[in-house]
Amino acid sequence: MNDTTATFSPHAVLKRYFGYDAFREHQQDVIETILAGKDAFVLMPTGSGKSLCYQIPAIMRSGVGVVISPLIALMQNQVSALRQNGVKAAFLNSGLSPGEAETVSRQVAAGEIDLLYVAPERLLMDRFQAWMRRLPVALFAIDEAHCVSQWGHDFRPEYLRILEVTARFPHVPRIALTATADAVTRRDILEKLHLNHARQFSASFDRPNIRYTVSVKTNGKKQVHDFIRAGHAGHAGIVYVRTRARCDQIAAWLRDRHINALPYHAGLPPEIRALHQQQFLREDGIVMVATIAFGMGIDKPDVRFVAHLDLPASMEAYYQETGRAGRDGRDAEAWMLYSLADVVSMRKMLERSEGGEDIKRIRRQKLEALLGYSETVSCRRTALLGYFGEPYPGPCNCCDTCSRPPDTWDGTVAVQKALSCVYRTGQRFGAGHLIDVLCGDLTERVAQLGHERIKTFGVGTELSKAQWRSVFRQMLAAGLLTVDMGQIAGFRLTAESRPVLKGEKNIRLRKDPPAIRPLARKASTSRPDAEQGLKTNGTGDLFEKLRRLRLDIAQKAGLPPYVVFHDKTLQELALARPGNRFELLQIPGVGDRKADRYGQQFLDLINADEHTE
Repeated sequence: MNDTTATFSPHAVLKRYFGYDAFREHQQDVIETILAGKDAFVLMPTGSGKSLCYQIPAIMRSGVGVVISPLIALMQNQVSALRQNGVKAAFLNSGLSPGEAETVSRQVAAGEIDLLYVAPERLLMDRFQAWMRRLPVALFAIDEAHCVSQWGHDFRPEYLRILEVTARFPHVPRIALTATADAVTRRDILEKLHLNHARQFSASFDRPNIRYTVSVKTNGKKQVHDFIRAGHAGHAGIVYVRTRARCDQIAAWLRDRHINALPYHAGLPPEIRALHQQQFLREDGIVMVATIAFGMGIDKPDVRFVAHLDLPASMEAYYQETGRAGRDGRDAEAWMLYSLADVVSMRKMLERSEGGEDIKRIRRQKLEALLGYSETVSCRRTALLGYFGEPYPGPCNCCDTCSRPPDTWDGTVAVQKALSCVYRTGQRFGAGHLIDVLCGDLTERVAQLGHERIKTFGVGTELSKAQWRSVFRQMLAAGLLTVDMGQIAGFRLTAESRPVLKGEKNIRLRKDPPAIRPLARKASTSRPDAEQGLKTNGTGDLFEKLRRLRLDIAQKAGLPPYVVFHDKTLQELALARPGNRFELLQIPGVGDRKADRYGQQFLDLINADEHTE
């Protein structure tokens, strides 16, 4: 902590170091809770400014704030950005040489560091704890706190032992933060970290700038290519897939079609992963094709889309991953494909997963919620926020079901036929064979098994095979079928099947819309957009000049461009055209250190631009 900082208010620190005039929802209350020495639990969506909730108290309180972070890339990015803002921050992790680690340790012991980022594995080392007990500790910040919960989407066993360490510092306030946690996960976090008496802060989960779309997968590679080309050519984005081989394949396929795509997965050599991540952060227009190994801690604000070519693991995972789009507040898209094969695959993975029946039951509920979201005929935002316990009246007019409401049809008879076919064939076959039977297709396998002689052979000719695949997909999603995990995997009836078969329950199904070429993204009309202001005021050329200057500065400093200034800050610079340092400091995102370091270059460019008009 600087000698002068103790006399500063949280607002003054916010302005001085981060360049903003006002706090967002809950930030000030959280900060004041920690400054008062009390614990806090913070649940805020990605991009809402969670980090400030512990960074400002660490700057203001005596001692060093210890931030427990799960990924080396996450802590390195945050420390780099903090140093640009003039904050005394450092990290200790396995990426440092012994000499570099010793230098950081000396700086911390000398009171020269306000924020120290460490991984949970280092926190648990006896030697590190002995060293830490000799320090004044300002606070413990447990970032990505959902990692402590076995019900969460990213469980890390090391997180369960964090309490062992923090309990030895009973007078040091703790703050646990996460962007995604349903009610079960929230309770688990509070219990595992002994935070039941902490003040709890929960911000809205709504990301109004994100448009949500879910489509049926027909040709995934072509669909994602068309999606990017139609609405996001030249934009930064993330495409999530389930397997490493598929990741490599999709990235290469997109590159062959002139989309600047890179693969990222745990099977790549560490130096290649690091290179690809660095390119994604520092260059414009990179599309990262990735498994879930990529994403946590990626603070790139101008990601314009997140696409899922395979179903994510849960609604929490979906929300967390889609939340990496549009962190700058500008329009972005969350776009997902899914198919009957995805549903079957996810159910197989669930039943084969480790853990007792209680864990599997919770996971089934999470999968059912995701499938229900995918098949909903109502507003997707209402369904997504409702999962996290947040009412939303809808319609949002910013999702596919609002803009193109799907048609529904009475599928009761079709479902009865399908359930009867599953039963009469012995509950051991997948959709392909069952659809052949229903459509009366006398294949070699149907004849071999004698299934042309059962009552359901040929009773479903009123529907095409594509329509039957939709029926089976929606039956799985509704829990009317399950996947038998015996030696021969096939569909089985469930307790929910009986009332439908007996005619006691009617079923409505959604009609899969015809394949539609995606439209170019229209700017949102629901909120003011600085980008529209640039066009209206004719300052778009200046904005592009400012972006080029920022890129040049970032490349020389070896930084991602957004660490210098966010696009939103450049937009405000282009609109306001400050003429001196005082006016520059009125721009959101320009603090004292950045004004000192970069301000004159941007002022000179703005001044030169005015004289060329």
